[in-house]
Order: sequence, then structure tokens, then C-alpha cells
Amino acid sequence: MNNIRERWLSRRVVTAFKALPVVAVIGARQSGKTTLVQALDPHRTYWTLDDLGVQAQAMSDPHSLLANKPLTLDEVQRAPDLLHTVKQEVDRRRRNGDFLLTGSANLLLMSKVAESLAGRAVYLELAPFCPAEWLERYRRLEPLDALFGTRFAPLDWPVDSGDWPFWLLRGGFGPALLAETDEGRDLWFSGYVQTYLERDLRQLSAVTSLPDFQRLMALAANQCARLLNQSNLARDAGLTQPTCHRYLNLLETGCLIHRLQPFTTNPAKSSVKTPKLFWTDCGLAAQIAGIRTAGKLATRLDQGFWLEQTLFQTLQTWRSLDPTSRRLYFWRDRAGREVDFILEQDGKLVALEVKMGSTVSSDDAGGIRDWRHGLARKARFVRGVVLYAGKPRLLGQEVIALPWGWMVPEVKS
Repeated sequence: MNNIRERWLSRRVVTAFKALPVVAVIGARQSGKTTLVQALDPHRTYWTLDDLGVQAQAMSDPHSLLANKPLTLDEVQRAPDLLHTVKQEVDRRRRNGDFLLTGSANLLLMSKVAESLAGRAVYLELAPFCPAEWLERYRRLEPLDALFGTRFAPLDWPVDSGDWPFWLLRGGFGPALLAETDEGRDLWFSGYVQTYLERDLRQLSAVTSLPDFQRLMALAANQCARLLNQSNLARDAGLTQPTCHRYLNLLETGCLIHRLQPFTTNPAKSSVKTPKLFWTDCGLAAQIAGIRTAGKLATRLDQGFWLEQTLFQTLQTWRSLDPTSRRLYFWRDRAGREVDFILEQDGKLVALEVKMGSTVSSDDAGGIRDWRHGLARKARFVRGVVLYAGKPRLLGQEVIALPWGWMVPEVKS
């Protein structure tokens, strides 16, 4: 396979060019933003603010840097004040597609960014590769879209042999996926974390103690796919709650974690309001948590959470390809009843429950039924799905069991 793969988000970026003057592609460092924007149009003027000379010009004479349009500005978070000049240029002459920005930090979450470019920009998220995108599957993520159809049948779902530990350990960053050995993969992740701590993090905020921050990262990695309890995290890390809160915000601003919000049913009094914590790259989370081999993973009692984290890799890509009409949630009430993922598309809802085993019963869909019962508008509900390691079959009215194998397919040598 070629090292350079087409990113599915490219089509969305091209469409956005025709609608707004500014298109911003944000995502974690090494998620492929530079490769994507350079492949779109080689005739665009391109500057990267990783170049210290360009960065200095952005601060001292920004208008000269923006003179030749259409223009691509890479790593724009390094000079956040430049967005004021971008706004002035757009207001002086509004022309769709003039500015393509990338950032290894969520510009809308950065405290140093005072200009949001409201009404002038669209922000698109480039997630790390999901397995189907990396393997260049021709059906892309069509099976997930098919779940929203009224005539979906279990046999329409692809059946593949799954190997989720492989994808958990590799994640979705290109260099980690291309590493020839597990040792090479581990070295790359180690360098990634070091670069983030020593360069990117310091630019986002002053962190007085890197060991404290690293300890929080490790604890947060070991809490993936679980309710985010900041009080417990702060206590275990030996940090004050405000410091813990700030550090988590930095991880989110750096596009490394995602706080999955709960779906609010009606009435909502019994619903949990706390978000669930996911990492944008499962391989990075596993590395930080100390999971470096399938054998090590097999000894853990929390494998079910790690399977959820691995499947999230695909679900976040599905959401990011159409952020205006797609949403991703979970549901849990105070009695402990829950649904692992709730997908929303154009107002319609599909519930996903994740199971590790190869057997499933109607009881495994109990959380889905409880959640559906509390819906204010039941017409929005399309179906419930229990993802497991077995074969497709019906579990009852509007609930089916489907294999998760195609989301984490076995890679044949």
C-alpha cells in the first residue's frame, strides 16, 4: 500500500471552499493536516508557522503575509493574533475559499484566540485514521449510515474477522501504523508525547510541573470510555481540582481527548450529566496507559472499556465527516442503566451497545430499551444495535445484534 492515502475529509473541505472565505482544519499533530491541505491544490500559496521566519512575519507584518491569495496557513495556532488580520482581509474583500487554515489546537478553545471569525469560517475536525479509512475500504462508513434506513436488514451489515487489539495498539496516526515493528511503534509514540510536552503544550499554556501533567495523562488514559470524575482524577494525581481542570482543558485544546456528552432524555432528572472521557487516538491512549502488547491487554480487567475506545476511532470519523447533521452521545441514568453510544443523523437516533463476547441475548439490549422508553419523541428512534463478536441476528422489535469486526478488521499479511 502507498504511504499517502486520500483523507475522506478532503471532499468536505472542497465543499466548504465554495461556501465560506475561511476553512479551518483542526486536529492533533500528526493526524495528517499538512498532507491533506497540500494535496488539495498545489497552486495555492502555502506558508507554515512552524517556520520561525514566517511566524515572525505573522507577528510583525501580517498583511504582507496574507497578500497572495488563495492562501494556506499551516499551524496557525502559533500566531493566534493573525486571525484578526484574516478577519480584516475577509471584510475588505470577501471571496470564498481565500483562506485555508490548519491548527494542531482547537482554535475555538484556545484562551489566546480572541477572534472566532464568526460568519466567515467553518471549522472541520480531522481525526486520526480509522481502520476503514486506513485500509481504503470502498464502502467507507456506509454501514453506519445504513443503520438509519427504515429497511435495514442484518444481512446488509458487513461481516469481517475482527482484531481490535491490533488497532488499539496501533491507533490512527500514520507513522505508528507504518512502523515495521512494535518497538518502532513504541518509540514513535514516546517521541510524540515528548514533543507534545516540551513544545506544543508550553505554547498553549504555562505548565509549571511536567511530571504532574504526565501523571494526570496516565491516569486519564486509564479512565478512557468511563465517566469523567475530575475530583477523583485530581485526588489520584495529587493536584488541586482547578489545576486538574486546566490540564484536562489543555489536553482537549490540543485535540488529544474528547469529552463525549450525555444524551438528555425527557424527563431528564434521572440522567447523568457527566461526560465520558475518550482519547482521539486509541493507540496513544494505550501507550500512555502502559498497554504495549496484546498480552498486556489480555491481563487487564477493563478490556471492555478499551474495546469501546477502539470503536470510538471509527465513530468520531463518522461524526467529523458531516458535523452539521451528525452528533455522537452516550446515555446513563443514576441507576446505572446505560447505552454506550447514541448516533444522531438528521434528527434520527440509533443506539449502540458494545459487548466483547461472541454470545448475546435480549437482556443485553436492556439499556437501549430503557433509554428509548424515556424519549420524548419516540419517532426519532430508528433502531438499537448490540455490537458483539458473533453473527448478525434479530434480538427483538427494533433491536438487532451485529458484529463489530468490520470496524476493526483483521489485517492479513
